[in-house]
Amino acid sequence: MHVHEQASAGRLAGKVALIFGAGCVGPGWGNGRAIAVRFAQEGAVVVAVDMRPESLPETLELAGRYRSRIETHICDVGDAAQVAALVETVARRHGRIDILVNNVGGPIPGGPAALTQTDWHRQLDLNLTSVYTTCHYVLPIMEEQGAGAVVNVSSTSAIRWTGAPQVGYAAAKAGVMQFGRVAAVEYASKGVRINTVLPGQLHTPLVDAFLAGQQSAGDIDALLERRRRRIPLPFSGDGRDTANAVLFLASDEARFITGTELIVDGGMSARCD
Repeated sequence: MHVHEQASAGRLAGKVALIFGAGCVGPGWGNGRAIAVRFAQEGAVVVAVDMRPESLPETLELAGRYRSRIETHICDVGDAAQVAALVETVARRHGRIDILVNNVGGPIPGGPAALTQTDWHRQLDLNLTSVYTTCHYVLPIMEEQGAGAVVNVSSTSAIRWTGAPQVGYAAAKAGVMQFGRVAAVEYASKGVRINTVLPGQLHTPLVDAFLAGQQSAGDIDALLERRRRRIPLPFSGDGRDTANAVLFLASDEARFITGTELIVDGGMSARCD
């Protein structure tokens, strides 16, 4: 896999960036992997976290091509004790946490009648409670510093029908968006910015894995092509597009931006179909 080279301007030079969900389920550019690599390109001290050990080596190898410092940790964000211990370790080792990125999540299909109560709670825990948990432990550190930037990765499922009944996922991702708005107002006077990125219609390894569980190989290719044709821009985006949006909101270039959302979907949310 080739790294998409972009000129580095040192936009995150020396900043400590804690990225949850930095692994990837397969080859290619997932959101988390792309964010970790992009941050490394821009000079950040990257702390890449995932719950699956096998998902991190390629992220580490790609990000390690740059002169930035990168380290990996295994942590289940569903376990508050693990998150608390990790945040304490990172803060003690580096003396601060400048950036928090929450990129944990994934859908379970089903509408209100079809989705089991167990899966409903699983969706809320994975996609929404995880954001609360990491912020619960990181925001006090940022408040004490008097500065920090949080970027939560939601989904366009939070704001529109995306072609499948996945009510738990959509509700949780909408919750991420509103969580960011409310927390942003509270923490603005403390020097901490909180924003949300809403990716949609991207071609990532997670999308491939999700479709593989539902479609045959030929059907997957046909479905991906139909998805591509519905995007107003004439191509499908990938995790690198999400990463660039997250980078902007995490950087000082966005110093006057908080409590808002940046949509990364090639114009799909502007359509009415």
